[in-house]
Amino acid sequence: MKTLWVNSNFMHPTTKGGQIRTLEMLRHLHRWHEIHYVAIENPALPEGPARAHEYSTKSYPFKYRVHDKTSPAFYTDLVRGLFSPVPVAVERFNPPGMRAFLEGLIRKERFDCAVVDHLAPTSYFPDLPHAVFFQHNVETVIWRRHVEHASDALRRRYFKLQADRMYHYERRVSQESGHIVAVSKKDADEMRRLFDVTRVSEIPTGVNIEYFLPPEPRPEPVADLVFVGSMDWLPNVDGVLYFAREILPLIRAKRPETTVAIVGRTPPPKLLQLGAEDSKIQITGTVPDIRPYLWGSAVSIVPLRIGGGTRLKIYEAMAAKIPVVSTTIGAEGLTVNPPDDIRIADTPAEFANQCLNLLFAGEVRERVATAAWEMVNANFSWEHVSRCFEKIMLAGPRMS
Repeated sequence: MKTLWVNSNFMHPTTKGGQIRTLEMLRHLHRWHEIHYVAIENPALPEGPARAHEYSTKSYPFKYRVHDKTSPAFYTDLVRGLFSPVPVAVERFNPPGMRAFLEGLIRKERFDCAVVDHLAPTSYFPDLPHAVFFQHNVETVIWRRHVEHASDALRRRYFKLQADRMYHYERRVSQESGHIVAVSKKDADEMRRLFDVTRVSEIPTGVNIEYFLPPEPRPEPVADLVFVGSMDWLPNVDGVLYFAREILPLIRAKRPETTVAIVGRTPPPKLLQLGAEDSKIQITGTVPDIRPYLWGSAVSIVPLRIGGGTRLKIYEAMAAKIPVVSTTIGAEGLTVNPPDDIRIADTPAEFANQCLNLLFAGEVRERVATAAWEMVNANFSWEHVSRCFEKIMLAGPRMS
């Protein structure tokens, strides 16, 4: 099947959960189908277009500079977001000329199927009624949670503005799309409820078991607790700050030597400050390989209060054979069986106690890690996930 796949970025360097999910699926789908991949080309990341052949038959880089979140221009985008009816999370990824380019490509190539990957490309994709909309998160839910956890009145007002615009935008494009793919049953149910849509299917979350399997002997210890995630994503930043301010002091009261590694790209200044003020907190920034940090830690923490979709980081930790402590929101949408294969805690005291229980009791830690590894190994290969997506593509809307 000749498939047009439209995204807002290329797959390399692979630093975000959505990229991991798409990349792993496309590697399989590319073996079975003809994939034409269109995405924004970041001039600073030539690796992206250069490696697109690994998952696509043909790629089409579209040059456009998306302002980095650390740049002054990003704050200009935020100010502009006060006046645009389109949510800023979408407007930032809307290159002039992309819609016309796609219209011409569709006329020329006559694709069988189209996939619009993530929300941002819906702003310029010219034929949503004949496309599969692959939505990794329910963005409206994320923005509403930002409102709940905003640290001051100004942020709360801005998040409320964006949440309202996101709801109206996400509802409209969801209703226009030929079919929607969600990454969990919970997300699919939320889309039906919030957006009054019926053409929704869900796929499971996968993990590369062989890739994350720890070597023997285990590498040198890195930290007692590890958090893995893109640190330019607001829910991750909020979760780490929440952990450092409200949970870690409770852990340190009973285990003063506890160390923490925060692993992920582009940490903002307020997270770098954590590492500067506390020698037992390591802020890594971008790393070439997250596996040594998982293998070298005792417990993976997911203290998220905001989020949507599913947390690839949890299944990756399970595949790396380390136990996970998460909030309910952190594990939302995943097939897990607490307390056997994961520990769930939603207050600072509960979260601290679960971490301490695993840190102090090696046999409990081993039991939880083993149960988790056996669960993901039996049920969540990427090939299985890709076959689920392929069935939706084959039965879904046709481009021609």
